[in-house]
Amino acid sequence: MSALRPFTILVAALGGEGGGMLADWLVDAATDEGFPVQSTSIPGVSQRTGATTYYLEIFPQRASATAGRLPVMALIPSPGGIDLMAASELVEAGRALQNAFVTADRTTLVASTHRIYATSEKMVPVDGRYASERILAAAPQLSQRAILFDMAPLAQQAGTIINAVLFGAMAGSGVLPLSIESCRAAIRGNGKGTEASLRGFELGYARAAGEAAPAAAPSIAARPPASGRVHKEFPPELHELLDRAVIRLADYQDAAYAALYLDRVRKILAVDREAQVGTGDFAVTREAARLLSLWMSYEDVIRVAELKTRSSRFERVRSGVQAKDDQPVVITDYLKPGVEEIADILPPGPAGRLRAWDAARVRHRGKSFSFGLKLKTSTVAGFLSLRLLSLFKPRRRKSSRFLIEQATIERWLGALTRLGMAALDRELVLEIARCARLVRGYGETQRRGRQALEKIFAELLENEAAASRGLAPLKQALRAALDAALADPDCAAPAPARASLKGKPVIWMKAG
Repeated sequence: MSALRPFTILVAALGGEGGGMLADWLVDAATDEGFPVQSTSIPGVSQRTGATTYYLEIFPQRASATAGRLPVMALIPSPGGIDLMAASELVEAGRALQNAFVTADRTTLVASTHRIYATSEKMVPVDGRYASERILAAAPQLSQRAILFDMAPLAQQAGTIINAVLFGAMAGSGVLPLSIESCRAAIRGNGKGTEASLRGFELGYARAAGEAAPAAAPSIAARPPASGRVHKEFPPELHELLDRAVIRLADYQDAAYAALYLDRVRKILAVDREAQVGTGDFAVTREAARLLSLWMSYEDVIRVAELKTRSSRFERVRSGVQAKDDQPVVITDYLKPGVEEIADILPPGPAGRLRAWDAARVRHRGKSFSFGLKLKTSTVAGFLSLRLLSLFKPRRRKSSRFLIEQATIERWLGALTRLGMAALDRELVLEIARCARLVRGYGETQRRGRQALEKIFAELLENEAAASRGLAPLKQALRAALDAALADPDCAAPAPARASLKGKPVIWMKAG
């Protein structure tokens, strides 16, 4: 880097991650060195649709040596003009790559590889996560140097937030024109959470400078008895997936429920082996088993109450706000259950009468019944209210929602394991497995997804006329119907009739 131009830094941080404090530390460290420095910020937006960015320019020459000729610095970053790009989350690093703020001839990229999912990833009916592996692959190619590692565990280990670890990694990169002593002094001068921030800084510095070994991958926890079957009855390629699924389902309901899951997967595996023709990839079993574990652990108010009253949740909240042992933490949960959520946990008879009453209410008032709750779960009364609801877990098997889900799962399994079909067209069976993606979420999203699945059953999977046209046309129609339903924000597209969704028309109007 030439001393005749400022050193440019762009930082992208999410709300609550201390991006402003990080920018202040950089300014204070530069000031301590006697370097002219300028900092500006562009506020982000709410609900995790983007980060707040901080742009700094540091002129790496003492002001006393400039003979009064101070440099003119820019207020905003320009593509191709960044020396050090820092991102507190992986997709923010991807945004910087996409916007050409990272270049191979100039930019050092320092970023955390952990993910905090954006609103655009959560709002789609299916898995809308961005492909992290594409960012990880592109970063070393598009930057002069890329320093990428998961900073979240290091921040947790230090008892601080991620800005301190990111600051340390920036200093450890070796390109920041600031001494480590000035960086440490800047943290000490702030006076807030100094010791924890310094611990995080040192961990980030050591990792970026190559002084720390990569963290070990988390191991699977103790397994319930049902998981012993996994290693006896299933191929090694499926062990990790099935082990995790068994843990999930035993926790959701009990060991017998996890055993039922393995019984179902075993049927799918038999069909998959019939259709593999020597490939040995178990693609059908893998996809179906993954979706089945999610389907069998659907969310209801019992599950919500159970998760919200676990001791691990209170420990996680206290750790997240960095509360000390003698500091009280108040947790308020905002809930809005409706008739469907209540009916889901009732036996079929009372549930049917409650739904019929609500349907009549909708006809007369045009609105379904629901009510808002504001529970302070950190108080005895609030905790016991949810804890009492979680005690209905053993009776879940007799609830209307449980019986509906199990019946629908059996219909899906019947279509998957239909005699001889997998051997004739394995891709068709994969498409049938994908249909389980429609049953997700809760409330209106879940109901509309189920309606779409019911239409696919009626019009394609259980329709003799559709099957008589041949497997290739059936596969094409099923794929089109499923893609249309998944692309529909309401998740309610009929099968062949809405294979291609039409957007709203764009109306052009004359200006002024």
